[in-house]
Amino acid sequence: MQHCFALTLSILCAFHTEATGRLKYGISVDCNETSYELSVMYEEEIIVYFDDKEDRVIYTLPDFAAPIMIPDLIKNTHKGGEFCKMALAVLNDVYGRAPEDTVPPWSSIYPKTETVVNIKNTLICHVTGFFPPPVRVLWSRNDVNMTEGVYVSPYYHNIDGTFNVFSTLAFTPEDGDIFSCTVGHQALQGPQTRMWEVEVKRSSVLPSVMCGLGLGLGLLGVMTGAFFISKANSLGNRSRCGSERRLQGCTLNSFPYSIAPRIGSVSSPTGTSVLIGRRGTF
Repeated sequence: MQHCFALTLSILCAFHTEATGRLKYGISVDCNETSYELSVMYEEEIIVYFDDKEDRVIYTLPDFAAPIMIPDLIKNTHKGGEFCKMALAVLNDVYGRAPEDTVPPWSSIYPKTETVVNIKNTLICHVTGFFPPPVRVLWSRNDVNMTEGVYVSPYYHNIDGTFNVFSTLAFTPEDGDIFSCTVGHQALQGPQTRMWEVEVKRSSVLPSVMCGLGLGLGLLGVMTGAFFISKANSLGNRSRCGSERRLQGCTLNSFPYSIAPRIGSVSSPTGTSVLIGRRGTF
């Protein structure tokens, strides 16, 4: 088996400022025998890369970020790509008979945000730990191949020398949909497929019914308690009036008596004088 290299040429530069500390920029050119790619990195994150298939520069920064202008990037990418291919051809001539090491990928599939029926979302298929590139990623929905809304990121380097890549599918979920992400790589004996099914959480009426029932019982308890408290107060007032039998004109809610300046007698509006034997008020 003839060994085929994938070459990466990297240029790293760094500087230090008191305000921001140490900043790291990098330019990486990846190539094989048929294609090449240039990436501009900042702190190990790709911020700009060149898409060889579409022959255009793609910025990965969000729209609200400050734009980055790199003059003559396309022209310099073509030059760097051709140089990379020349160096790759030399390596293939020198080491072409060396055995090739391959590492199979591992993949996972998950949604970008919580799934809601009829609301647009994105499925992500993350493929990592493989060597060498490339990998093939295919999407299907209910066993039907999907090509619209599919995006594949550039290859990213792992610290162990392997690669990882993201593929995304923009979709509008419907209850019961089944999606699959199928990965192909030379180190795999067969396609590696991950499945994901749309599962929508349905709200139950039981919690609402129980909440309403509990609220009703609570209000009923409050009303019952208020009734018994009022009843007890009424009985207490009647008992207090009955115990003071020598008092005249006693009513349930008030005592129409005026307390004399000195304790010992009470005068009623009718002029009747009532003696009391203890200190107290009515």
